[in-house]
Amino acid sequence: MLTLPTIIARPAVPYVAVKRTVTLPFDDEVPSILGDLFDFISTSGLRETGPVHFKHNVVVMPELEMEFAVPVDRVIEGHGSFVSGILPAGRHAEITYFGPYDDLLSVNGVLIGWASHAGLVFDARPQGAGEWFAGRYEIYHNSPAEEPDPQKLKTTVSIKLKD
Repeated sequence: MLTLPTIIARPAVPYVAVKRTVTLPFDDEVPSILGDLFDFISTSGLRETGPVHFKHNVVVMPELEMEFAVPVDRVIEGHGSFVSGILPAGRHAEITYFGPYDDLLSVNGVLIGWASHAGLVFDARPQGAGEWFAGRYEIYHNSPAEEPDPQKLKTTVSIKLKD
């Protein structure tokens, strides 16, 4: 099930992440990446302030430069593959999906198609053979560990619009 696409104002949010370049499908890599991320958060004295985000920095399908992120209480200095920054404030086009993660590529397409049809412009620019985004992410409100029924997994796709 999909909600209707919408435009919302998001505040700036500090986060910490593991930065990686991955190739679709990358499902097998996620448990290890998130394990490393949550270990880093707990040993760094950070406090989680929101759900996991998969931030898409550069998209060159099927390859993605991503940050596997968690909102936290403050920005810190990066360390190795761990980075810290601020999810940008501003207007975002969003759609929320209830269902298995396998459908998220299509969900992204629905949001992008809706935005294009509505004349909206993303805060993005060409980079090499792909596209760089100021703020494009999937927000995972729950996980299979919390919700074993894949039809009840809740994910929001959010892409920052140009100011």
